[in-house]
Amino acid sequence: MRLSLDYSCLVRGGPQGALGVDPKDLDQAGSQHRARLAALDKRRRSGEIGFWDLPEAREPARACQAYADSVRGRFENVVVLGIGGSALGTQALHAALSPALHDKRPHTTRPRLFVVDNVDPVLVTGVLRAVNPATTLYNVISKSGSTAETMSQFLLFLEALKTSIGDSWREHVVVTTDAKKGFLRPFATAHGLTAFTVPDSVGGRFSVLTPVGLLPGALLGWDLEALLDGAAVGRDRCLGGDFASNPAAVLAVCQHLLDTRCGVHTQVLFPYSHRLRLLVDWNVQLVAESLGKRDAEGRGVGPLPHGAVGATDQHSQVQLFSDGPRDKVYTFLRVLSHTDDMLIPAPPHGLDDLEYLEGKTFGQLLDAEARATRVALIDKGCPNALIHFPQVDARSVGEWLMWAMASTAYGGELYRVDAFDQPGVEAGKVATYGLMGRKGYEKEKARVEAAEAGDGRHRLD
Repeated sequence: MRLSLDYSCLVRGGPQGALGVDPKDLDQAGSQHRARLAALDKRRRSGEIGFWDLPEAREPARACQAYADSVRGRFENVVVLGIGGSALGTQALHAALSPALHDKRPHTTRPRLFVVDNVDPVLVTGVLRAVNPATTLYNVISKSGSTAETMSQFLLFLEALKTSIGDSWREHVVVTTDAKKGFLRPFATAHGLTAFTVPDSVGGRFSVLTPVGLLPGALLGWDLEALLDGAAVGRDRCLGGDFASNPAAVLAVCQHLLDTRCGVHTQVLFPYSHRLRLLVDWNVQLVAESLGKRDAEGRGVGPLPHGAVGATDQHSQVQLFSDGPRDKVYTFLRVLSHTDDMLIPAPPHGLDDLEYLEGKTFGQLLDAEARATRVALIDKGCPNALIHFPQVDARSVGEWLMWAMASTAYGGELYRVDAFDQPGVEAGKVATYGLMGRKGYEKEKARVEAAEAGDGRHRLD
């Protein structure tokens, strides 16, 4: 079964009422779909953007699987050193496709996963102390090999590894980087390290279906073929020329019109699934870094991506969603069949009011929570879309990943920005280089320090 999309509550006059996309605007935007598709296809065929073709690139997946098979049972831990797109996709897939509480279970043939996605000393030192280098594989992921956060982590863990096991450290390090550019590739070659490639045409936030996500997946036992099969289904649907049957194009247009015509600037992804919860963080980066830009006229554009997880956030955010500003659109992810479902037992004497729960399953309860929350927001006039997952498995997750990436690509065309660059992020990297004393960035350090100093009039020390 495939994913399904219900966007009736995004259109004005739907069950949610007046706040929604004008049907005439939707028709007009839909009539321009083929032009947007052609523009993206041109960049795809030129080799500029490559995420579309990842479902067909099966050789990297096979290479990752072959490497994982060769080291099966050898390592108790896998430590991924990466940040942003080099970490968020792996974390999302780990939550979705590995057993619940996998990393808290006793060691089996599947290693525990630690993703060091920050340079906060508490995290870095904590992982350093938690794992034995002799039984740990370190996967350093940086396309450029110059990412300050990732490379600082690598220097620390490499030193610990050498101190612990000496010359055999090379067997404990695997590199994922650019094919030719940057610092990591020649380092890997010089030391005979196993290395995997991030394609030139795939940026970090679109790289989850490259060895960035596939290698950890192979090591942890995910079904890579099913993941890519699902992505292929999603890709084919999202490249369709018929606007009305293209889920990514429909979502992109509706969300763009809500943002630019209706004042609905915040996009809330709302999965009702513990296993899908980290898709939220991955999606935040995907949307924010791709669409938060200056358009051709120099205007700041782009929606604000946000996340909530059901049923947890019914008790933290839904009060705001229900009675707060009408500036949000919601995309519910609802799972039709839950694995590991269990019956709720009969209540003991004295808790008779709970009899209505007896014989129901936890999956039924979670699904009822999802339906009830959505209807409550519909009653308040909140626009929303509903995506059904048949179940949480590699195929369904792969399809949704492609929906999200394709919708973001269409969003770039609608906002008239390049969805595949990140000038704001690069500016922060340059400033960091200056502050950390990298040669050639001395002027940047002076500029940052001057900006921080200000005139001193508005400080409380």
